[in-house]
Amino acid sequence: MVFIEESYTMTNVIPQPMIPEPFRIRRMLKETHDTYTIELESTNGADGFPFSAGQFNMLYVFGVGEVPISISGNPEKPQSLFHTARFVGNVTKAMFKLRRGDVLGIRGPFGSHWPVDEAVGNDVVIVAGGIGLAPLRPALYNFISHREKYGKIILLYGARTPEDLLYKRELEQWRGRFDLEVNVIVDSTTGIWRGNVGVVTTLIPEIQFDPLHTTAMICGPEVMMRYTVKELQNCGVKNENIYVSMERNMKCGICLCGHCQLGSKFVCKDGPVFCYDHIKELFGKREI
Repeated sequence: MVFIEESYTMTNVIPQPMIPEPFRIRRMLKETHDTYTIELESTNGADGFPFSAGQFNMLYVFGVGEVPISISGNPEKPQSLFHTARFVGNVTKAMFKLRRGDVLGIRGPFGSHWPVDEAVGNDVVIVAGGIGLAPLRPALYNFISHREKYGKIILLYGARTPEDLLYKRELEQWRGRFDLEVNVIVDSTTGIWRGNVGVVTTLIPEIQFDPLHTTAMICGPEVMMRYTVKELQNCGVKNENIYVSMERNMKCGICLCGHCQLGSKFVCKDGPVFCYDHIKELFGKREI
């Protein structure tokens, strides 16, 4: 019997989805009292980190664990990798103790993406609640970069208080554009606030768009998304043109552990971005 020895090069190596790649922290940007944006760069000299708007990564803090976080940067500028997260658990609390030059592990990108190509020619209504603006920001970057391809572009953004608003500088820049409509609202305020007060869904009846030719993208707390879907339906937007991001219970990112099962679907594989028409029977059911 003759054995043939095969010589493997780096081109023969198959990427391992469970092995994190090391990325170095370039900047930590404080958004609110409990939310930061982390800018990362590759440690292996890679030119960039290609991803689609709406996808997520698994971020690994060595010795602590990992957590799924949506990519919040510009898909057309993949040289830097951005994630915006709130510290609410052991992993994110440990993450925000890191400093510039420290290393995180990255697995990804995983999941589905916002339908930026399918929305070409349509009006676009983006509805975000709280930190839900972070997964939607890459899509908004795309719409701005290719503004001529779309009709109206409307952003409705709600937060608990003015202090909880993300990307304040960018919000001001977007509001100053003549080709975008940006409406911001807060649940309550105790200081000087000249904007809207209430829940974000109350803004929907006040905006003008073509419901039969509109693509809607929603991300936020599930109860907010349920009521947003109802308001859009009342305005005449079709179920097949409504998209939601269901970022819950994800643990592995590769449909292995089963934590994120949603009926017959898995959020990490089939989502996190879903067409509402495909999950309307499951949407909002607490027992699933």
